[in-house]
Amino acid sequence: MKMLDPDTDGTVSLDEAQKAAAAKFNALDPDKDGTLDMKEAKHLMSKNAFKMADPDKDGSIDRTEYAAAVEAAFKKADPDGDGTLDAKELSSTAGKKLLMLIQ
Repeated sequence: MKMLDPDTDGTVSLDEAQKAAAAKFNALDPDKDGTLDMKEAKHLMSKNAFKMADPDKDGSIDRTEYAAAVEAAFKKADPDGDGTLDAKELSSTAGKKLLMLIQ
């Protein structure tokens, strides 16, 4: 939680999640071409999730598409809609899926 919550307020905001996601994207992109193909993302998401994160169907996920997938996962993990995720929300099924994208 500490790594995802630099302002130490006990919650993770969408902005904090997006910053963590950008670092995760960079780590997953060893060839530094600015996209993730299924091979690079296979341990992160299923084929179905990959296809959903690839709306232009070009077989890769760019930074914008990845950020959109993170935002969608964040919203699913935020059932009260307050714009932040606490430890309980992060430990939910939806929260765990978000964490896979950002940790």
